[in-house]
Amino acid sequence: MQNDPDSQYPQRRGFGFSPRLIIVLLIALYGAYKWFSSAQIQPETGEKVHIDASITPQQESAMGLQAYQEVMQKEQPVDPNSQLAQQVRQVAERLIKVIPAVEDQLAKEHGGTSQHVEQGFSWDVNLLKSDEVNAFCLPGGKIAVYTGLIPVAQNADAIAVVLGHEITHALLRHGAQRMTRENLEKLASTAAAVSGVDPNLQNAVFSAYGVTSQLPYARKQETQADEMGLMLAAAACFDPQQAIPLWQRMAQGEQGHAPPEYASTHPSAGTRIADLQRLMPKAMQYRAAFCGGNNGGASVSTQ
Repeated sequence: MQNDPDSQYPQRRGFGFSPRLIIVLLIALYGAYKWFSSAQIQPETGEKVHIDASITPQQESAMGLQAYQEVMQKEQPVDPNSQLAQQVRQVAERLIKVIPAVEDQLAKEHGGTSQHVEQGFSWDVNLLKSDEVNAFCLPGGKIAVYTGLIPVAQNADAIAVVLGHEITHALLRHGAQRMTRENLEKLASTAAAVSGVDPNLQNAVFSAYGVTSQLPYARKQETQADEMGLMLAAAACFDPQQAIPLWQRMAQGEQGHAPPEYASTHPSAGTRIADLQRLMPKAMQYRAAFCGGNNGGASVSTQ
């Protein structure tokens, strides 16, 4: 038998990388790029946020319009000429009118300049017949109030507090921030799958991540909306102090049904009330600065 000449020498070990590892690294690098490149300071809050440049306000508005049209097809609007619908619309119009000035003031307090995304909004306000105690403002300025909110709110001041909160979500582009975060989470999920992580372990980790990161993140947005919404209501000459009894009534309605705060996307009613009480001196300053002696508020029929 002839000896294999190659067997006289030790075999060289390759220095190549696993294709799977290369893919994971590329995904990780892309995710890091998207995360850092999306960072910006939000002028009205002074806080760092992440909004992917590919998600434009125009795209948000288009998605908001589509969602609004779907809601309007399913829900029953109250006659827009009815007294109650007109009163709700008047509350919204007063809030919309002061948005530019409030944004400028808040941005000035944090050393920034507002981007005024509302300039591209096409506002629309509808009252929807439903027992749901809720309201919303979609990107692009599409607002809806459910009739179930009216008896809980009891007055125009409280409705203004709720609508100020919902409008703020659209102004601060909270939807775009959530979309940015969700896209990055999808990249992380893809990287985990490619790396061969056990699916059960991956689900457990991401489930834990949802409790420890996503929910506090959502609660932070709610707190931001509470603060700026309160300033909008005050600047529009509504009584911001009505926010406290409003949330006390909300808490009574939620008693026994609300999840614990750590497992919720919203702060508890108690936390909200404490935060609103802390913010009340500033809200009253906004009311005095923007309204002077104008008492503003009015009653809203609950019928």
